[in-house]
Amino acid sequence: MNLDSLLVSRDADLLGVLRPALEKISVDLEVCAGSQAGNDMLAKRKFDAVIIDCDDLQNGFDLVRALRETQSNAKSVAFAVVNGKTTTQQAFQSGANFVLQKPLTPLHATRCFNAALNFMVRELRRYYRHPVEMPLRISLPHNQELTATTTNVSEGGMAIRILGKLPKDAQAQFRFTLPGVNISLELKGQVAWADGTGHAGIRFVEVPQSSQYQLDKWLTDRLQAEIPERLQGYAALP
Repeated sequence: MNLDSLLVSRDADLLGVLRPALEKISVDLEVCAGSQAGNDMLAKRKFDAVIIDCDDLQNGFDLVRALRETQSNAKSVAFAVVNGKTTTQQAFQSGANFVLQKPLTPLHATRCFNAALNFMVRELRRYYRHPVEMPLRISLPHNQELTATTTNVSEGGMAIRILGKLPKDAQAQFRFTLPGVNISLELKGQVAWADGTGHAGIRFVEVPQSSQYQLDKWLTDRLQAEIPERLQGYAALP
C-alpha cells in the first residue's frame, strides 16, 4: 500500500521534479491538467496529499480554498505551488499546509515532502479500513440482542454484515474481540447507513479511552504490515 497524491497543474517541468521526489517516499502521483478536472477528481477520490499549482493554472488558488470544503479531502495534506503572484502567507491562509516556490529544485521538493510525510501517514491512518471478519454482539434498547460479523474496521467505525434489521440512526453497544491479540472491546456506536441487504455501517460515538488506544494500536500494527518498509517508522508515530 502506497500513499496517494494528486497534482493539479499543466507544468511539465514541475511534474518532472515532483514525480521522482514522491516516488522516493512511496507516494503515487496522479495528475490533472485543469482546475475543473482536479475539482472533479477531489470530489470522487480520497488523496493523502494534494498539490495545486496556484499561480500558473487558471483558478488554481481558488481550488486550494475549495479543497477544505470537499467531503473526502478536507483534511488531506495540501501543498500550494506559487510563482510570485500568491504570497506564502496567502497560501497558508487559504488552507495550504506547505508551500513550494517555483522554480522548484529536486532538493527543495525532497526536503518538503520528507517534512510532510508524517502528516500524510497520519491522514492515511485516520481513514484506513482494515478488512477483517470477526463476530460481533449488538445490544439494542429494550434488551434486544443481535449478532453480526464485521467486514472492515477503522478507528472511527466499522462495516458489518447482519441477519437482523438495525433501526436507522439507532445507537447500540457493540462487543467484539480483536483477532490476534485477544482483547475484548465494548463501545457505543450509531447506525450510519444500511443498504437493506444485510450490510450496514456503524459510526463509533462513545469509546472509552483505553478501548480507543487498543483499537488504534491494533489498526496501526495491521497498517504497518501493508505499507512499504520506508514508511513504517512514520506509521508508528502517534
